[in-house]
Amino acid sequence: MAALGLAGRTPRRRRSLTKQGKRPVAPDRVRRQFTAVAPDVLWCGDITEVTTDEGKLYLATVIDLYSRRLLGYAMSAHHDADLTQATLSMAAATRGGTVDGVIFHSDRGSEYTAADYAKACRRLGVLQSMGRVGCALDNAAAEAFNSTIKVEYIHRQRFRTRAEARLKIATWIVDFYNVRRRHSACDGMSPVDYEHFIADARRAEAA
Repeated sequence: MAALGLAGRTPRRRRSLTKQGKRPVAPDRVRRQFTAVAPDVLWCGDITEVTTDEGKLYLATVIDLYSRRLLGYAMSAHHDADLTQATLSMAAATRGGTVDGVIFHSDRGSEYTAADYAKACRRLGVLQSMGRVGCALDNAAAEAFNSTIKVEYIHRQRFRTRAEARLKIATWIVDFYNVRRRHSACDGMSPVDYEHFIADARRAEAA
């Protein structure tokens, strides 16, 4: 790399958005075991900040820890329960609306402890799980995705408006991350390819 004049990109320091309120919190049902034996067993998510010339934009995510597929995402100028509910609803729709029994792991931010968000989880049959405040390792898989999208894409762009950022980030997720980006947790396949490969292999075994 030195001979070619290349250098690695240094991740920027992440500023935490987590501010615990006085609402009840869910227990940690994951305990840093970020793996799943099948789709829709264990999801995780987080909110991260994106800078645009127009102001801040917040990206919320839902990731299936079976394949690291990004099932749901939403972006807004405000990080609140409406944002996390929109992300959860998209994830459920991606899976056909049937997600009863899924564990969703997050931090204890007010967006996840809000009564409206808890109600949305109960309606879908999603069981909440939460790590400790100020402990990024308790939600390491979601933090890792935030680092990936920022280092590989967001920090290489200049977004003049929030609308531009929304469009370009969504395109990166849908057209690249889920379907083309290889992931070590997926045996070098993309998340979508990995899900299809395992599903085909299991059908062949059952035949």
